[in-house]
Amino acid sequence: MNKIKYLNCIFAIALCAGCATDATGPLPESTRTGVGPTDAELIADQATPDNVLTYGMGYNQNRYSPLKQINKSNIRKLAPVWTAGLENDFGEQAQPLLYDGVLYISNAKWTYAIDALTGKQIWRTAVEWVPDTRRVVCCGVSNKGVALYKGKVFRTTLDAHVVALDQKTGKQVWKQKAAEWKDGYSQTVAPQIANGVVITGISGAEFGIRGFIDGWDPDTGKHLWRRYTTAGPGEKGHDTWEPREAHAHGGASTWITGSYDPELDLAYWGTGNAGPWNPAVRKGDNLYVASVIAVRPKTGEIVWHYQFVPNDSYDWDSLWELILTDMTIDGQKRKVVMQMNRGGFLYVIDRTNGKLISAKPFGKVNWATHVDMKTGRPVESDVAKKLRAGGEIEMWPSVRGAKNWPHAAYNPNTGLLYANTNHMSSFYRFTDVAPYKPGLRYQGMANRYPTLKPGDVVGHVEAIDPLTATAKWRVPLKDHQNWSAMLATGGGLLFNGKHTGEFYAMDADTGATIWEFRVSSGVNAQPITWTHNGKQYVTVLVGLGGLYGTSGRSRLPQVPLGGSVWTFALRD
Repeated sequence: MNKIKYLNCIFAIALCAGCATDATGPLPESTRTGVGPTDAELIADQATPDNVLTYGMGYNQNRYSPLKQINKSNIRKLAPVWTAGLENDFGEQAQPLLYDGVLYISNAKWTYAIDALTGKQIWRTAVEWVPDTRRVVCCGVSNKGVALYKGKVFRTTLDAHVVALDQKTGKQVWKQKAAEWKDGYSQTVAPQIANGVVITGISGAEFGIRGFIDGWDPDTGKHLWRRYTTAGPGEKGHDTWEPREAHAHGGASTWITGSYDPELDLAYWGTGNAGPWNPAVRKGDNLYVASVIAVRPKTGEIVWHYQFVPNDSYDWDSLWELILTDMTIDGQKRKVVMQMNRGGFLYVIDRTNGKLISAKPFGKVNWATHVDMKTGRPVESDVAKKLRAGGEIEMWPSVRGAKNWPHAAYNPNTGLLYANTNHMSSFYRFTDVAPYKPGLRYQGMANRYPTLKPGDVVGHVEAIDPLTATAKWRVPLKDHQNWSAMLATGGGLLFNGKHTGEFYAMDADTGATIWEFRVSSGVNAQPITWTHNGKQYVTVLVGLGGLYGTSGRSRLPQVPLGGSVWTFALRD
């Protein structure tokens, strides 16, 4: 195994001639047009491996690349080309974007433009937010990434602002306030560009916010529309809240970027848990909590919705990645959207109309017996009924879910999903709900985890059939869970990361680890792969931080927290 010590500065590792800089050298300044990707380029993202332009490496969020220069036969030659420090100890969760030879990287403190071949910083722009904002952030100070469009870099800030920067210089073009952080709102979401509109979500369900997604004009920052994710007066679904005013603090955050189907002109966004968790003060189904909504990017109109967990009482965030693909089902070609839901069911839904196709458990589930295929509703178990009656239950999965936010990958050639999943329970009960106060926790629950013994299996890496939810293979994770997104490639590889600082590649056919490199900190982010002049590279951010990076419930050795970006290629 190759190992290097952690450094805080930018450096190159000259492992062989031609590795530190590509044979062609850095891209000349004249090739960087600065005009940014167009709509056509965004749509063609997966077909143009020299660029990575969208969150999820394509509007379908497959996190799959057909690139196969790096493959199972030569992966052992993979080595660092360069690494750069990011001067951030809050943790790195973002997916980099790449356009015209420049990587665009974000975290809670900075936005960077970095030469993709050398690691040289082109520009860096500080993100300004009030330090007190951290007290209204549920689960770690972080940022998931940027969006690129027509010469601008778009991002969100912890204190709930949306910012546009000039792509060539990093200078601010416009900045708009999405919400008041003192009321519990924050933003960590990567923006989405869909049909010429910048779409952003919001965080804060644990603080009694009313969730929404926004549409913005990319040129001026003009606010175009707002689609609330808790149905209010005059809106369809308002009668699912009792009392009616409960929608005003009903949660339904939107902090994971949606996917987009340009042919249907529909953006698919998931919504988070209800507020408060204790449902005593919000009876009814509570639309559109714990749902997927399909919206028109130009207007925010909801075309259809599907609610995964009516009256969510378990923190079953349903805003995880919504993966789009086409499948042949019963001899018929179907356009589908898939989600490995936090509550433990794997859903396949017709993305043209929201009709349920399949819903089967992929992990241990005891809060529901099954999902009724006629109604689309989960059928709650006796365990759930005991909870609602006021008892404490051992709930499977735990409040962290059978899968949390680290994104799965989907290989359309194998037809399999690849994911880091969780395997833990928690002891859960409702408590009294304190009156809502802006900026304070609004939850009404108590949760504790069972004591772990050394060697306990707490998660898996697995390859899963979407329609049956059965695992083709499953690799147990002992003592710690993985919080890295997955990346699948045409070379038969899966790239993954561990909290203990290993960035590694797995054989997609078997799950065996076939390459591993100890980077400078834990891997808690989203790897990408790309090419320049026919040479394939892999880039990932590393840096442990946030709730999941420092949890005492995992048996982790001490690793540095500082953030950095690493780029790898094959040794010549």
